[in-house]
Amino acid sequence: MPIVELHLLEGYDKIQKQRLSVALTSAVRFVVPAAPDLVTVLIHETPAQDYYRGGVPRKPAPARADPEQTVRSFLDEMAVRALEKAQARLAPGFVMNFPGAKPMHALQELIEWAAPRYRFVTKTYEGFDALQGAGDAAIVYCRGTLSGEWPDGTPFGDIRFIDRFEIVDDLITRQDVWNDIAETKAQA
Repeated sequence: MPIVELHLLEGYDKIQKQRLSVALTSAVRFVVPAAPDLVTVLIHETPAQDYYRGGVPRKPAPARADPEQTVRSFLDEMAVRALEKAQARLAPGFVMNFPGAKPMHALQELIEWAAPRYRFVTKTYEGFDALQGAGDAAIVYCRGTLSGEWPDGTPFGDIRFIDRFEIVDDLITRQDVWNDIAETKAQA
């Protein structure tokens, strides 16, 4: 039964500590073959006034937003065409890569690129996976199926997709998309 003890400055709320506990449990289970309920996480909080580094009192850094929630909000905003809100979640230098397209940097580019390909597309999610990348970026994968209508009004559905997002400082810096839409259209 693995036990993880974490010493943390006071200042993080219950939800942030829960996220931290889940992440630590997952990190342990990545190496140790233990069921989640066998991994114990103990968080010991130290009052900020009792913590010094270099002889200087310190305060805890603000918690990062949940990267999975950032991606979910972005995708929800895209689905209802709240493009200004969605665009505000993108970092300067954002890039998105779709099959058969040159890299795009703005949502309007995506809309113009997609217009001759289909009337609309909706996503049904099978799951989301979030992890910390090797650098500063959090990585979020979402996977599921696409449905919608071709330009002539013919419906399509059950097309597999995977989206991979990179998030730095709570903003999306990159989106890579893989799907079987071209193969499905070619067979139609």
